[in-house]
Parts: sequence; structure tokens; C-alpha cells
Amino acid sequence: MADNVVLARNTDEAPQNDRFAQTVAFSHYNNISAQLPIDPETGAIVEGGIFEQAEQCFENLEAIVESIDHSLNDVARITVFVRDIRDMDVVDEVYRAFFTTYLPARTVMAVAALPMDALVQVEALITNGEGTIPNEPQAGDLVKYVNNTHNAPYDALSTQTVAFSHYNNISAQLPIDPVSNQIVVGGVAEQTAQCLKNIKAVLTSIDVPFDDIVKVTVFLKNLSDIDAVNEVYTRFFPDSGIARAVAYMPARTVVGVAELPMHALVQIEAVVSHGDGTPPQEVEARHGLIIEANDTDAAPVSPLSSQSVAFSHYNNISAQLGVDAASGKLVAGGVAEQAEQACKNIKAIIENVGHVMEDAVKVNVYLKNIDDLAAVEDVCARYFTGTPAFRAVGTAALPMDALVQIDAIFGNAEGTPPIK
Repeated sequence: MADNVVLARNTDEAPQNDRFAQTVAFSHYNNISAQLPIDPETGAIVEGGIFEQAEQCFENLEAIVESIDHSLNDVARITVFVRDIRDMDVVDEVYRAFFTTYLPARTVMAVAALPMDALVQVEALITNGEGTIPNEPQAGDLVKYVNNTHNAPYDALSTQTVAFSHYNNISAQLPIDPVSNQIVVGGVAEQTAQCLKNIKAVLTSIDVPFDDIVKVTVFLKNLSDIDAVNEVYTRFFPDSGIARAVAYMPARTVVGVAELPMHALVQIEAVVSHGDGTPPQEVEARHGLIIEANDTDAAPVSPLSSQSVAFSHYNNISAQLGVDAASGKLVAGGVAEQAEQACKNIKAIIENVGHVMEDAVKVNVYLKNIDDLAAVEDVCARYFTGTPAFRAVGTAALPMDALVQIDAIFGNAEGTPPIK
């Protein structure tokens, strides 16, 4: 059987970007570029307020998904970025009209700014059962497993975990006590512990160990709280004796946000390997796949994360700042120089595992100043030589007071081998 290939596609029914694709499929997932409330006919933000903008975002998303013969029922995970967290009541009203029965995993946050001064932006990850092997489409009948447990907070607008093929997509967890349904008492340390306890409860409910997490994203109201978060984080990772023996840490991104639901101080999102797969994948094809974590001295190394974590057909890259690996400091210059160094770091990481930048399927950019987006897009277009899906947001703060941070997901055609 031939290898999967990166399959980038666009439709005229949704806004287009010459540098990045609307949808990029690889193997069993489709990565959708974040959708702004842009009318594809005019190229401008739709008239009206948050209701009209949210509706346009979801219409754009639906147009892209339907253009590749899928539906919104194929969404595994969705992320909603708003400028004002108070707008989520209106966004949710629109959301219910598009997701009437099935509910994907979901993450919600308020950010400091969005491109084109938009009020809302929506991105999604879509299942792709047919795969991306040229001229060899699969049956496309893989089952999507959804699950909720009473041992973690329940949300009427999302599913706690959505598994498809070899990945489990977990809804971002707030520091909510599932018994009281309230934010736990205490500060950021107690809230961080509750977020991680909730993730662990979700995974335990589906018999998945905590160390099967391959990527973590930490959203912080106050980035100055990161030391307290890290102290708690290292009590949860590594979790098992096997993971401790090899000092395994998932890939990680940390970002400061403007506001979180329920005025929480922290929210944590996890992407989890799912070695069992989902039927009708054959048993011998879906057991024993391993997680491959790698670091290289050619990029900044952190004791709290692996630079690259591959599982099955995807490679998850930790967020990179414009930090020079030799000095451990931000490079001199402005946002363009920092973006270039971040891209150089990603290039060093992915080449260390035998891949190239053209294998990227999704690029995520976090900016201290959203007005710097054009300059960062110029740099990204030079380094990411394919046409990956793309998302950019303005943040409240970034680690080391950086101007830009970039993380990415890459296709991993060779997969990760079963344990012999």
C-alpha cells in the first residue's frame, strides 16, 4: 500500500488565502483553517454584530466541509475564539443551529485580538475516514466514538471525548468540580490540579492512561502564573513508571488569553493517542502503536515538554518562540526576526525526525500584536513550503514577553511502529 499524502483543497464558497489552504487532509483527519466572519463574495467582514459574525463563521466552515463531501457531523473538535467572553451566549445560540444532535469536543476562550478586528473566529478538526492514499480511497466507514463521564464536568454543548481512528480529542477542561459544577476553591495551583484531574477522569472513563497524551495546550488568564502551573504540572507528568523511566513529556503550548469561561484562571486542552483505533480497523492494525518523542539540541529544549511527539500518522510540535537554541534568549530584532527563528526551530525539530516543512498540515500563530500578522505570514510562507491550514490570534501575553509563538502539526506517513 502506498503512503498517505498531504491533500490541500479550497472552495470558492468560503474565504480563501493564497498562502494557506482552507482544508488540509492527511490520513484520517482534515485540518480546517480558522474561519473569520468574512463574506466570500466581498472579502469583507459581514455587517452586523456578534450573531451575524458567528453565523458567517459557521457558514464558511460548513461550506468548506461540504465541498469535500463531508458534513458537520464529521467535526471531531471545534475551537471558538471571541474578543469578549460575554458574547458566548449569542455564539452558543448560533452554534446550536449548526450542531443540532451530535456535539464535538470543544474549546472556548476570549483572546486579545483577531484578524480584521473580527469579534469571533472558529476552527475545526474533521474526521476523514477515506484517508489520503492516492488512488486508493478507504471505505470511509470508521466509527466515531463519543463519551462523557459523571466524574468530569458535563457541558450541554460539547462531548468530553471524541475518538476517531488513532486519536482522542478531549474538550478543554476548566477547573470545575464535577460534583458542585463550580470552580474549585483556591488559586491557580488548585485550579490547574482540577483541570488535570478532570482530564484524567475523562481518560480513565475510556480506559486510556494519562501518559497517552501527546499534546497539551495551557491557556492562562495571567501568564505570570506559569511557575505555579508548572509546579502542579510536574506532579501529573510523567504519570506512569514507564513514562518516568524515559522522562516522557507531551508536546506543549502555553499562551496567555484575555478571558476564560466562568472567569477561570486556567484551562487545559489535551490531544490523546488512541492505539485501539475505532472499528472497523483490524485488531492487528490498531494495537501496540507507540508514542515517539524526540528532542534535538538544534532547537530550544525544555524539561516540561518534548519538542516533537509522533503517534500514528501525525507529529505534534511544541510551540516555538524566537529563541536561539545556543543562547537560550530571544533573537535580536522585531517580530519578523522572532518569527523566522521560531520557524527555524520548527524546521530543525522536524528535520531531526526525517521530515520536511512541506509535511506540515496545520500552523498555529500566536501574536502579541495582531497588526504584525502580515509580517509573520510572510515568514511562514517562506518556511512552510506546502499550503498548510492556518490560524492566527492575538494573545494577552506570550512566554518570555515574546512577540510571536508558533506551533504546528505534521503528517507522519511512516506511522509509529507497533511494539514487537
